[in-house]
Parts: sequence; C-alpha cells; structure tokens
Amino acid sequence: MKYRIFLTAALLAGLTSFSSMFAHAQNPIDEEYATPIRTYITNNVKPWLSDPIIINSINRQNRQTSQLSEAEIIAQDEKWHAEVQSENRPFIDKILNNDLSKFLTQKQNESDEFLLEIFVMDAKGLNVGQSAVTSDYWQGDEAKWLNTFPKGPNTIFIEDIKIDESTLTFQSQASLSIADPKTGKTIGAITLGINFEKL
Repeated sequence: MKYRIFLTAALLAGLTSFSSMFAHAQNPIDEEYATPIRTYITNNVKPWLSDPIIINSINRQNRQTSQLSEAEIIAQDEKWHAEVQSENRPFIDKILNNDLSKFLTQKQNESDEFLLEIFVMDAKGLNVGQSAVTSDYWQGDEAKWLNTFPKGPNTIFIEDIKIDESTLTFQSQASLSIADPKTGKTIGAITLGINFEKL
C-alpha cells in the first residue's frame, strides 16, 4: 500500500515536472501544438459536425432557451451543480440519455482514446448533449464558448495543455463554433477534450 502511494506521488511529480515543457503554451496555444490538433479536427471531427442529430438538437434547444433570463440560466446551472454531488440527478440524466449524448459518446468511443470528452452547447452556452458529466451546465461565461460562438462560423479555439490529475494525461480542450448548413448561421459550439499524448 505504501509502495502504491509512493509510486502515485512520484508519477504525479514527474508529470508536473514534465508539464513545464508546455508552460509557454498560453492562449492562444503555440502553433507547434495547435497544428496537429487542427489537423485531427479537420480530418476526424468536422465531417460529422453537420450531422442532423447535432443541428436539429441545437436548433430545438435554442427555441426552448432563447427567452431565458440570466437569472434563470444561473438557477439551472446551480441545479446542475447540486445534482453533480447527488445520487438523484434527473436533470443531468435527462441530457446524458438524450440522442445527441448517445451520438457523442459513440464518436468518443470511435476515437481510439484521442477524444476524452465531447459536449455541445447552444446559443446561450447551455449544454445540449455530452459524452460525460461536465462540472457546469452553463458554459456561456467560459473561454470555450466566448471564443467560438460569438465569433461566427469556422472558429476554432484551442486551450492550454494541462495535466488532468484524475487520468494522469496531458489534455487540451478544442472548441469550435457550429453553423446550420441550411442557413450558414452559427447556432452553437462544441468542445472536445483532446488526449495530447495521442498526437
């Protein structure tokens, strides 16, 4: 048991030291690291971003959330936070079990561990579907949404490389705006958890 604790501590220390190699990779991420991520997105993600299940799910939720006030959004986000800590989570489960979430989970499973999480946001920055539980329901005040949806179609934002202590892997989040192919209008955004060690 003591050996396992020591080994885990040593591994974390080694990863932390190794991560200093990436300390200069601030937003926007250095092109050296961003280029292979963009290439992966172009070849493996963009082809399915216009799938009807994504577009229809976002459009449907946009109709439902377009009139929400900031106070109502914050209340929903707080409800989400409470359920993350609870065994009873009807709000979270409703989204995790919808057709879009099942689609995203399938795409994650097909990525050979390159994608560690996927979630789609609407025009308010609220989750529409996701492959795993996120800490927040509302992403509208975070860089992943602020640097994609408001900036229009074909926007990609890649965040710093960080160590995920739960999986002991180097990760970066790449976010893209999503446009309705029929109108060309930006309707939402998607965030991908990238396993940097797979690049």
